[in-house]
Amino acid sequence: MTRIGFAYNQKPDPSAPAAVPDAAEPALADEEPPSRDGALATLATRAAPRLSPVTHDDEYAEWDSAETIDAVERALARYGEVIRLEATDDFPQRLRHARPDIVFNIAEGLRGPNREAHVPAICEFYGVPYSGSDPFTLALCLDKARTKEILRAHAVPTADWFLVRSHQALGALDLGALRFPLFAKPVHEGSSKGITERNFVSSAAELTLVVGELLERYQQPVIVETFLPGAEFTCGVLGNGARARVLPIVGMNFGALPAGALPIYGFEAKWLWDRPEHPLPIFECPAPVDDRTRDEIVDVVLRAFEALGCRDWTRVDVRLDAAGRANVVEVNPLPGILPDPTDNSCLPKAARAAGIGYDALIGACLEAAADRHGLALDTRR
Repeated sequence: MTRIGFAYNQKPDPSAPAAVPDAAEPALADEEPPSRDGALATLATRAAPRLSPVTHDDEYAEWDSAETIDAVERALARYGEVIRLEATDDFPQRLRHARPDIVFNIAEGLRGPNREAHVPAICEFYGVPYSGSDPFTLALCLDKARTKEILRAHAVPTADWFLVRSHQALGALDLGALRFPLFAKPVHEGSSKGITERNFVSSAAELTLVVGELLERYQQPVIVETFLPGAEFTCGVLGNGARARVLPIVGMNFGALPAGALPIYGFEAKWLWDRPEHPLPIFECPAPVDDRTRDEIVDVVLRAFEALGCRDWTRVDVRLDAAGRANVVEVNPLPGILPDPTDNSCLPKAARAAGIGYDALIGACLEAAADRHGLALDTRR
């Protein structure tokens, strides 16, 4: 029987005092994607007021809930014995003791800008096969600026950007030479951590204030990008090499956001406005786009997947520029996989649109990884 190690990070129990976020906020769900539906030409001058900024505790936004972890374990159990290996400080010892045939990895990591690379790096050290991208790709894709450098080197379209590494560098900017609007965000975060409506800046004064706050809160450089005013999409990719395929494209319906909200799928939309009692119908899958746009999106997604060395599965966020051209926004080789169809989880949503159920989605990733490693799985179960 195949022994499958299952590596993950579980959100703290929301009932525990140390893990309770700000009282005004709901508990965070699992990680997810970007934003769409595009009429943004009048964004900078729209009449509706910007909603007031929110304060939030997003420390564990990237980690998975007990419900997701249980669902993944059930899906993996079709292939053999599942050994839970929560990616805590003693993960290396437990991995070495368990010695699984393969590790199914969804662990986001504990700390540091290379945290998503820790589990696969440890697996490689002990010679244990694992699913998903390798340590280099995981570390690379968590650095938004380095990701864009690689994309540019491979002629994959992405918005112009610059990096602010410190308060001193912020003070040295030639603000008069900048073209607004711009969008600022922490360079090493995912799950909309550090991304709210305030990140959209339309003046030098706003840029100075917002970038300064992000530098202080997240203690890492801030990437500032040219804001792309077109529609936004997210695209799941399954497989490797010539067999890698893009699942049905998920489009973002910004019209579902509250009145006055900016067309951005950030922290407010993801964690505050999308409630079980009042879900936001923000995702459209398959996205209502013409054939030319669909083909262009699929092309840039697959080129980004290859250029960054992604494996088995990935989610790529794309936004159109003012001319309607597809640009890669971010690449997430550890995509969110919420099991409940009522949740806004884009990779499972895209898989369902392709006729692939949740268990089959998890199985497709595991099978792709096993095939890369030349490992025969016990599929009789």
